[in-house]
Amino acid sequence: MCLAIPARITSIDVAADTAKVALGSVGKEISLALIEDAAVGDYVLIHVGYALNKISEEEAQRTLEMIAQMGLLADEQELVPEPTSTVTGPGGQR
Repeated sequence: MCLAIPARITSIDVAADTAKVALGSVGKEISLALIEDAAVGDYVLIHVGYALNKISEEEAQRTLEMIAQMGLLADEQELVPEPTSTVTGPGGQR
């Protein structure tokens, strides 16, 4: 599954056409080659190191909340015990 993640631009290197983005406490350098007129403070969707497009802060927050909820669901699924197999012998005895 491919997933684009929203992040906020914290700085731009115009000469290299790159930007630094923040996603929580994580920072990453990305390419701005696929979008125009990005500015510090803009939110962008990032996929494999490229900003795909700009999005509003509200859309970014909503997407991040959904991603967090998916993580919560994954944690809850881990709490469900796996079914165990029972070996029985003739007549239903173990």
